[in-house]
Amino acid sequence: MSIAKAVRAHIRKLPKGKPFTTSCFTAYGPRSAVDRALSRIVKGGEIERLSRGVFIRPKQNRFVGTVYPGVAEVVSTIAAANGETIQVHGAEAARRFGLSTQMPVMPVYHTSASSRSIHIANITVKLIHTSNRRRLQFAGEASGLALAALWYLGKDNVTPSTVTAIRTALSKEEFEKLRTADVPAWMAVALNTANEDSVHA
Repeated sequence: MSIAKAVRAHIRKLPKGKPFTTSCFTAYGPRSAVDRALSRIVKGGEIERLSRGVFIRPKQNRFVGTVYPGVAEVVSTIAAANGETIQVHGAEAARRFGLSTQMPVMPVYHTSASSRSIHIANITVKLIHTSNRRRLQFAGEASGLALAALWYLGKDNVTPSTVTAIRTALSKEEFEKLRTADVPAWMAVALNTANEDSVHA
């Protein structure tokens, strides 16, 4: 079977609307040959390119047309393909918990890989390298999102009401997981104090 036929056969087994990357096809031949095959398939309309090296099989909805995956799903797919860890930026995390009204002008993530900007359709996403692995704990989980918010707010802005808001938004299991994170002393005190208050309430 030719590389092009192998790539096309693989694609037809993939779920529609779910992003996938060029790395899915490395077993079929050289990257250059795979890229050429994918380009031809894009031109044929069987797949769409969302970003460099990222594609989807179009999923159609009779009301809205093609249904595209969200930015977070595409970024996660890219990260998984690259073997990097990503975490939502703390400003966005704090906003999701209702702890900040600041709206980032573009999606921003912390990453264990190099800093860069990627383009997903007409959206620019910024990835910022962090060498502090503690900021990337529980990435992609609710407890990790809470951790990102706490790091962003910082020692002087994390109050008992801040931790209460986070504890209320998380399940008991998620909050307990957050308390097991490797964090600075000030953050550990804030989390443990809130937990003790809830126990004695």
